Amino acid sequence: MATRTLLVVTAGLSEPSSTRLLADRLSAAAAGALHGAGSEPQVEVLELRDYAQDLTNNLLTGFPSPRLRAAIQRVISADGLICVSPIFNASYSGLFKLFWDVLERDSLAGKPVSIAATGGTARHSLALEHALRPLFSYLNGAVMPTAVYAATEDWGSSAAPVDGDLVDRTQRAGAELAAAISGSPPRTPLDPLDEPTPFEEMLHSVRSGGDA
Repeated sequence: MATRTLLVVTAGLSEPSSTRLLADRLSAAAAGALHGAGSEPQVEVLELRDYAQDLTNNLLTGFPSPRLRAAIQRVISADGLICVSPIFNASYSGLFKLFWDVLERDSLAGKPVSIAATGGTARHSLALEHALRPLFSYLNGAVMPTAVYAATEDWGSSAAPVDGDLVDRTQRAGAELAAAISGSPPRTPLDPLDEPTPFEEMLHSVRSGGDA
């Protein structure tokens, strides 16, 4: 039975958080579907709040700490990703965006990605389509068709979904991700930071008016 690594990247700020709760529901659905497809799921979780200081330092210096570098490697090496952010001001959180800004453009090329978000009201659900999906499409990830949004009213007092549609979408998203992972060979770890862009090339880009 082939082992498939499923990495959950969550940007919840509190503990516990509804963002982590949704991430756990999605990973359970994907892991169950993977097991049913004959694969052995290995679920790992990356809590971005634990890397807030590392990300800030990387933004200021341009160099990732060994701890942040290891987190990036986990993303690159995973067979599939579940990425969940809280929604603030109709978009993903700053912490969530800051992490993905660290990755190179093609770091997620062809990698199956399931996106999800949480918020106080269902009115912000469109942020999945106008913010999260374009972000991961830019990174060349293979974003799954079904995105999952959970508002405050979707959770019961026992932290269990009370909305049947939320349960259905969670299961469907997990099944889509599992199918995409199972249809591709296990990934060989690759760290693009081992071959950084030469300084001369970056200098030429700046002089030519390239991106900063």
